[in-house]
Amino acid sequence: MGYETIKYEIDKKILTITLNRPDKLNACTAVMEREIVDAFDCADKDNDVLAVIVTGAGRAFCAGADLSLGGDTFDRDVRRGPVKRLTDGKVDYSDPMVSDAGGKIAIRIFRSLKPVIAAVNGPAVGMGATMQLPMDIRIASHAARFGFVFSQRGLVPEGASSWFLPRVVGIAQALEWSLSGRIFTAEEALAGRLINRIVRPDELLPAARALAVQIVEKTAPVSVTLIRQMMWRMLGADDPMEAHKIESRGMYARGRSADAKEGVVAFLEKRPAVFKDRVPADLPDYFPWWTEREYK
Repeated sequence: MGYETIKYEIDKKILTITLNRPDKLNACTAVMEREIVDAFDCADKDNDVLAVIVTGAGRAFCAGADLSLGGDTFDRDVRRGPVKRLTDGKVDYSDPMVSDAGGKIAIRIFRSLKPVIAAVNGPAVGMGATMQLPMDIRIASHAARFGFVFSQRGLVPEGASSWFLPRVVGIAQALEWSLSGRIFTAEEALAGRLINRIVRPDELLPAARALAVQIVEKTAPVSVTLIRQMMWRMLGADDPMEAHKIESRGMYARGRSADAKEGVVAFLEKRPAVFKDRVPADLPDYFPWWTEREYK
């Protein structure tokens, strides 16, 4: 892949996306935003990518937005040109130019068909923290630091984090971190359930890869995709009946699949299962069961 700001490397069905501006602590630019979104587009279309790891080059995961424009960094009219106006002169907030970059990344990761593991190697603040929230599993090294620093920059949370963060860590913890805007350690992130575990820096990528290998070698890819979306989508359901309806569709469709037959027979024969269905090629006909929301 001819990317400028990220690395895209596939090895044994595991894609590793490395944020690759180490001299700038992997601060996110408009180019990086587009490239991350494109990388997930490519991964979703590739039947041979079964898991994704996201990490950073050098000593940081991502230091947030690139602040090279100084005080104008977050002024959309300066950065992207004037947004649309309504006839009364007010801002047309449905203009896609208003849509924040962190949100575009987070929503794209949320929609991923493949499981996503964050390997947090160092500082992860602002966008660097919010982009992790829709990832499924977060592993950090002892060198990691986190911060939802928007209140200290005169901003508000972005990256759809006002939706994700309370669901990941609970409303009380989400508010403490977001209102204070302070930087906190990997140990505090673990205690607050933002991350799944902490490892030594030299163990980080091996630990993330070992988890990805376990998913790749022992699970059915179509089942993993369905489970991932079922769990995330049901966070917004208003009644358990919604889960029952989707689970029933899944049990019916997957129960008749060659994968399900193989899974049972392999278990009875005490051998590893060989699942042949792939994503997106073999997703069931009821998928997706939701109507995708657009920015407007």
